[in-house]
Amino acid sequence: MAKSDIHPKWYPDAKVYCNGQVVMTIGSTKPELHVDVWSGNHPFYTGTQKIIDTEGRVERFLRKYGMSSTQTSDDDQNKK
Repeated sequence: MAKSDIHPKWYPDAKVYCNGQVVMTIGSTKPELHVDVWSGNHPFYTGTQKIIDTEGRVERFLRKYGMSSTQTSDDDQNKK
């Protein structure tokens, strides 16, 4: 049993707002939560995620660990 007068008030049906709309209800110590990103509009969960390849780092990683079918002379020079 929880001690009295030391815990914050618990709201079992706290509303989560994103862009002014209620997107879900959860349990929280705040009655309302305002968020910018949630699983319904995050690119990772919606399938619209893009990997930004700066300076070929992703391709170099894939070549280094054998995940890419293209092997270049850069790999041979790096191993020397």
